[in-house]
Formats: sequence, C-alpha cells, structure tokens
Amino acid sequence: MSVALASISTLSSAKQEPLRVMVVDDSVVIRGLISRWIGAEPDMVVAASLRTGLEAVNQLDKVKPDVAVLDIEMPELDGISALPQLLAKKRDLIVIMASTLTRRNAEISFKALSLGASDYIPKPETTREPAAAEIFHHDLIQKIRTFGAKVRRAAASPVRPLVHPAPLAPALDKLHDATARPAVAHPPLKTRAFSLHQPRVLLIGSSTGGPQALMSVVTDLTPVIDRFPVLITQHMPPTFTTILAEHLARSSKRPAHEAIDGEVIRAGRIYLAPGGRHMRVVRHGVDAVIALDDGPPVNFCKPAVDPLFTSATEFWQGGTLAVVLTGMGSDGMRGGKDVVAAGGSVIAQDEASSVVWGMPGAAANAGICAAVLPLNQIAPKLVRLFAGDRS
Repeated sequence: MSVALASISTLSSAKQEPLRVMVVDDSVVIRGLISRWIGAEPDMVVAASLRTGLEAVNQLDKVKPDVAVLDIEMPELDGISALPQLLAKKRDLIVIMASTLTRRNAEISFKALSLGASDYIPKPETTREPAAAEIFHHDLIQKIRTFGAKVRRAAASPVRPLVHPAPLAPALDKLHDATARPAVAHPPLKTRAFSLHQPRVLLIGSSTGGPQALMSVVTDLTPVIDRFPVLITQHMPPTFTTILAEHLARSSKRPAHEAIDGEVIRAGRIYLAPGGRHMRVVRHGVDAVIALDDGPPVNFCKPAVDPLFTSATEFWQGGTLAVVLTGMGSDGMRGGKDVVAAGGSVIAQDEASSVVWGMPGAAANAGICAAVLPLNQIAPKLVRLFAGDRS
C-alpha cells in the first residue's frame, strides 16, 4: 500500500472509531447517568465505568480511553491526585474534571488545569432538576466530542506544524501539544479596517481554555486597565467566577471582581460576569452601569458573551473594542456584529493558539474582525490601539 493510501486509510478508520470514554465517579447515580448519555451517542462508547481514581490509574493501559471524565472527590485516590498519574501513563489523554459547585472544588479545578487537565465541568447539585441536568448533559457531550476529535485528528496526521505558537500557560501548552494540527493551508481570512473611533472600553468573551488565556492577556494590559474599564464574560458557573476574579486580580495587579448589579463602571477595574447571570451595560444619566440579567441561557450559556457585546454598544457605540478568545460554540459572533455595526472593532484569537477555535473562529469567519492574532500578540495590540494606533 502506498504512503498516501495508508494515510487515507488511517484517517478514515480514525473517523469511524467511536471515542472511548472512561467515566470515573464514586456516585453510582452520576456514573450511570453519564454512561447512558455517552452510550446514546453514535460516535462514543463507554470504555469503562469506575468508582475511584485508583481503579482508573490501574486500568488505564487495559481500557485505552481517549477521554476521561474524572470526579474530584473519591475514596482511595481522589481526582486531583489521580490526574498526574493518568497523564504520566498516557500523555495525550483528555481529562475533563467534574465537580460540584463548592469553593474548594472550584479551586481544585483551577489547579487541575495547571496540572494538565483539558477542561472542567460543574455537576448539578441534583439530577432531579431537568434544566440543570440538560445543561450538564449538553456541555459534557460537547466537550467530550470536541476534545476527543482534536486528539484523533492529531493522532491520524503524520505532519506537524513547523512553527509553534507563542508559549502558553501550562494547561494550554500541554493541550496544544497534544492536539497540534497538521500544516494545512487555509484560505486567508477576510479582515476589515480598525475603527477610526478612539476605543473607550474593552470587552472580552471566552469559554473553553479561557481562564488561562485571560490571565495571559490581562498580565500585560496595565496601561489599558488604568485608563479604561475592562468587562469580561467567561462561560463559568457560580463560585468558579469568584475564584477566576481573584486570579485575574493577581495576574493584572489591578482590582478585579464579579460585577454587581447597579454599580457604575469605572476605569481602573476589571468587571467579570458572575456565574449564572448575564452581564449587560445600561445607561443611567451620564454613567454606564452594570445590569445583571437572570434570563434564560443564550447560546446554551449563562453568562453569555452576546448580551455584553450588544448592550455595550448602546453606551460606547464606536468606542467599543471587543475581543473573542478561545471557546466552543459561536457565542460572541452576533454581539460582535453589533459592535461592528455601531462603528467599533473586534479582534479574535487565532486558531493555532486557541484550545478550541469555535467562538473566535465563528467571529473570524463572519468577516467582522479587524485582526485575528496569536494569544501572545493580543495584549500588545490592545495597548497600541488604546494609545491611539489605528492600523
């Protein structure tokens, strides 16, 4: 068989093979629920359903999973202790941490990302609530499919990129290395000119891979934060956003907090949409004011990026500058269109440096972006734009 035919054959079989998912949770109810959801998907199979992290480590070589859904609190060996052992045995294993919404578990989930976990997902407090269970179901299947497909593509591709993107935070770096793309030529993306208006506010939207990307960006944004307000929507549940705000404050060395309904938006601060509530901007006299919205999810997300982007244009109009970072789905694209229609500008993170090029890819492919940049170039570009550069 020729090399070309062998490559095609390998790629074809990789597409046909269902993703092998290992479910690790000491709750028989949660294990059963997740296993049923996975079993109902035509492109997935439950490789193993295990009760402890120790069982997962011991059976990894036999089970050969592509993805592991790993609970945090388990007997014998908990999730955060099992994680490095699993990755040591299978470096390209995709690990999605699952935890209940407590501050301790949120902090552990952030630590897991720094140790190499690909993502996290909050478990609903009760599976008897249909809405909460449905969101958990949707998000989990989407994460398994997206991450699993990336690893399969990487394994099936004999060619690696010749140039690596700029260094990323530990979890981003590990994930990118495990999911490197083949050097395939894409048609150039169409970009538009930056707005001639002076930017007066910075909006950022992000999802999967967002916490690390956000911390990377805000570290170098001091000149912008000191003179302009920064509003961020990261797809995250309650408690998790509390921890993220604390991390952003440490990374930026500037005040960062979960936004409060009715507070006046000021320069020198980072406002983060609190988990479970949309963050919008409303006018109150001459001031821009935070309005928290307890309405239904938008794009399956709450908080969502679109409400922030769209509402901000009603106050800042052409002075709105929006950034769409790594994340699944297309949230931010519709709001980005509103930013551009109002005379503002949109920047998207590029594909190579994104954990998932869903949200930024949707914005880029919609033709609304003035620039599509690697993660390490976004903050320097923002500093120049807010200083008066229009190119």
